[in-house]
Amino acid sequence: MPDRFQVTKADEDTALDYNQDESASGKLLGDIHDETLDSGDIHRAEENQKSNIDPNLYLYDDDLETRPHISTFISSIANYENTIPAATDPDAKPAAPSARMGTLIGVFLPCIQNIFGVILFIRLTWVVGTAGAVCGFLIVLTCCCVTMLTAISMSAIATNGVVPAGGSYFMISRSLGPEFGGAVGMLFYTGTTLAAAMYIVGAVEIVLTYMAPWASIFGDFTKDVDAMYNNFRVYGTLLLIFMGLIVFLGVKFVNKFATVALACVILSIIAVYVGIFDNIHGNEKLYMCVLGKRLLKDIPLDNCTKEDPFIRDIYCPDGKCEEYFLANNVTKVKGIKGLASGVFYDNIFPSFLDKGQFIAYGKNAIDIENTDGQSYNQIMADITTSFTLLIGIFFPSVTGIMAGSNRSGDLADAQKSIPIGTICAILTTSTVYLSSVMFFAGTVDNLLLRDKFGQSIGGKLVVANIAWPNQWVILIGSFLSTLGAGLQSLTGAPRLLQAIARDEIIPFLAPFAKSSKRGEPTRALLLTIVICQCGILLGNVDLLAPLLSMFFLMCYGFVNLACAVQTLLRTPNWRPRFKFYHWSLSLIGLTLCISVMIMTSWYFALIAMGMAIIIYKYIEYRGAEKEWGDGIRGMALTAARYSLLRLEEGPPHTKNWRPQILVLSKLNDNLLPKYRKIFSFATQLKAGKGLTICVSVIKGDHTKITNKAVDAKSTLRKYMTDEKVKGFCDVLVSQQIGEGLSSVIQTIGLGGMKPNTVIIGWPYSWRQEGRNSWKTFIQTVRTVSACHMALMVPKGINFYPESNHKIGGNIDIWWIVHDGGLLMLLPFLLKQHRTWRNCKLRIFTVAQIEDNSIQMKKDLKTFLYHLRIEADVEVVEMNNSDISAYTYERTLMMEQRNQMLRALGLNKKENSKVVQTIVDHHYDATKTASKVRFADPTIEEIQHHDSQNDEKRNSIDLDGPENADAPETTSSKDESTEKADGDFKSSVKPDEFNVRRMHTAIKLNEVIVEKSQDAQLVIMNLPGPPREVRAERESNYMEFLEVLTEGLEKVLMVRGGGREVITIYS
Repeated sequence: MPDRFQVTKADEDTALDYNQDESASGKLLGDIHDETLDSGDIHRAEENQKSNIDPNLYLYDDDLETRPHISTFISSIANYENTIPAATDPDAKPAAPSARMGTLIGVFLPCIQNIFGVILFIRLTWVVGTAGAVCGFLIVLTCCCVTMLTAISMSAIATNGVVPAGGSYFMISRSLGPEFGGAVGMLFYTGTTLAAAMYIVGAVEIVLTYMAPWASIFGDFTKDVDAMYNNFRVYGTLLLIFMGLIVFLGVKFVNKFATVALACVILSIIAVYVGIFDNIHGNEKLYMCVLGKRLLKDIPLDNCTKEDPFIRDIYCPDGKCEEYFLANNVTKVKGIKGLASGVFYDNIFPSFLDKGQFIAYGKNAIDIENTDGQSYNQIMADITTSFTLLIGIFFPSVTGIMAGSNRSGDLADAQKSIPIGTICAILTTSTVYLSSVMFFAGTVDNLLLRDKFGQSIGGKLVVANIAWPNQWVILIGSFLSTLGAGLQSLTGAPRLLQAIARDEIIPFLAPFAKSSKRGEPTRALLLTIVICQCGILLGNVDLLAPLLSMFFLMCYGFVNLACAVQTLLRTPNWRPRFKFYHWSLSLIGLTLCISVMIMTSWYFALIAMGMAIIIYKYIEYRGAEKEWGDGIRGMALTAARYSLLRLEEGPPHTKNWRPQILVLSKLNDNLLPKYRKIFSFATQLKAGKGLTICVSVIKGDHTKITNKAVDAKSTLRKYMTDEKVKGFCDVLVSQQIGEGLSSVIQTIGLGGMKPNTVIIGWPYSWRQEGRNSWKTFIQTVRTVSACHMALMVPKGINFYPESNHKIGGNIDIWWIVHDGGLLMLLPFLLKQHRTWRNCKLRIFTVAQIEDNSIQMKKDLKTFLYHLRIEADVEVVEMNNSDISAYTYERTLMMEQRNQMLRALGLNKKENSKVVQTIVDHHYDATKTASKVRFADPTIEEIQHHDSQNDEKRNSIDLDGPENADAPETTSSKDESTEKADGDFKSSVKPDEFNVRRMHTAIKLNEVIVEKSQDAQLVIMNLPGPPREVRAERESNYMEFLEVLTEGLEKVLMVRGGGREVITIYS
């Protein structure tokens, strides 16, 4: 323990003289009364008796009335729920508490279920056969890259705070604003609704084409494509009504059925893989009838010979045979050839066709061109295919990556589960898709792969005939999984629409914010069914897939944009726990999304973009008038004016808070800034990219010293340029420095760009300069607090690192009272600068007597985890509230100094001389030792009075005396001073108010020095200034701060502005 905390025998005797009933280390001075107390002292004593503040934290008594102690604050947020309460509905029933799910159940499996869809079963083989193994692989890889890059961006956004349910809509609206959020929310809603339509049409296609073709209403659809699509429309409408009723009546059934659908998907995929290896040498189940190189349909295998009357009746109806029939033979070809057959080499290259061309081996025009317009039971391409079109058709197979983020409110640890679960799901599904491309290309004949509806094999599903043990595993599994995906879409889309409506950013959606008596979004469900019906009327999966791809690609593009913008802006609230992201990856993802949209279908892309722009502009300009300037400069001025007026509308959201810094720089006699490194410190805080304004105040008459003000401003600008401070500077001339500073703090800035944080240097020479020095400092502190601005007071600024240096070590935060989270935000901002980047954060807080320090530490770790701030946590227990003799002695000396000055009533010339005498005597008596010597950075030489006295005074006085040439008066004392000193020692008892605060300062300083003496920077709460404007109280306040920071080299005292500046939410 430092010597100054040890009580000697002489000290004990002195302490006992003050209170005979208490020991030297007795209780608080609750019963000290002095007949000589004035009314102010009596008032303070009564105030002290009412106080229930921890004795060790009495210095923060005034703060604790409005700012909670850390233990109180932490316990209040320890058990919060990571969901934002939804808008209340008087008709809705209270929801049951949600289960807390892990990564596997809450994210991975739902993503798997939503990603694997109908396209996998009914279109992937056709995509592989049409595009070939190489291009098919690239198609799947491109789509998977889009979703992987989007998932990386989404993981960064989702781990940047607590993400309530709402998925991409919530993330983007809270990252890019309501305009983008509303536009993307509507796009995502539309895409989800059209996805339901695609799933319904796909389910109907599976049933009518492969399971029950006899149920066709419009005749043989294998001969008439329009009849097939009409069947899809009718049965799709009926299925939509049935599924809508299920969603309306029983959401619980939908959630239970999701498990069945997921099991079907997994079992179906396993069956396909097993079947591929089971048929490694092919099988004899499927044969196709081929005329020359053309694939035929509806030909029984028994009739698959050129001489068979069945075929001749088709190609020779009037006795005259078709030329291609005469020139080629009819053969049977095995459909499933197996991996060992080498068929992979036949499927390497693409076979893109125009609509109406025949499906045939190779690209010979004779084989693929339909010259006479007759099909003759030959299978033709029903659409024109290309690489980009196939991307659009396949892309819905990789959507569904938002399933995890949509359930964030139900996750036990969303910040951990969403990135891991989503990325693992994408890796899993991508592996399945990419391997399926290779396996399909190496197992199935090229003609059969390109037969979209399996007409050459009797209307069978190609994938189903690969699977083990039989095709019904895939048919039933694919139908149920597709049905489940459709139900999930019909369940999720109305809730997304209701969430957008409840945000009240799109007024015409207000009616859809209502819920039914059962809490269901009935109105939103009805609108969803109507839009879904419009998609079903298209009747074709190949048309629906590219269309809904546009909406999902737009949504994913905005997710990437949001991540890139947040990363490049480097806002203080951007602290993702997921670290494996980069703005360049987000921009690549955005570029891929736009490119795929344009390549796939430029007209569908224009529809989606047009819809987004219309919604964006509607949200942005509803009720607002446009104002345009003339020319580029006019537009720039209008934009600046518009932005300032927007900022004026209200205080910024907590997420957008960043330090707008006002640096109050003191000038010396040569009009040079006294503390150059205060500019370096401001630069290092500029990771928040806020505004910086540097101001100095000169005493005098502006009309007489205008030139000095101009020169000072030029010097100030030069210092800012040298220290790379980006901002503005100004110099104010005032009759009184304090009044000038007050005016600057109140009036500086414009609209929403007013500073919110003040940096002011510590008055190192406050003891030598007398009351004027500390009066200006304390008046500035009061003004800053009254303006609800944050305050930073760097002490030991001369020891702060340069901006071009790199340091390592610890940044220690001593969090005593909650000030809005500024103590948490500042070290994070400092660590964004290269100077402090290698430092580690350590957070200390003080446990009161009644606190559970173990639980307090656990809660604080939880709080920091959700703030995305990495730091070591330590809770310091200060159970010993006994006041030491040293505290009595130090308090008495402080009071003696004040009373001597008041009693002497010296004039201005004498004041400087006697003050120095009192200071020397005071510190001779305290015999305080400190390892750190603070000096005023502007003083290069300090005159020594005598070696012994100089060592004692400079060891504790954080002082660089400006009047270094003061006459030597410390060697002997004035007789009147000595006499007054002796009288005070015998008659004055320490005031309880001062003793308690001195006790806090000493005890806190003791533990801070013990824990943080070697720290690169110590950040702590700045106690509030005294409420009473009295010289003694103000001088004591300065003394308390000196004691609180003794023995520390670099200290940053911080006082919040009375508002939250950091949040756990995204």
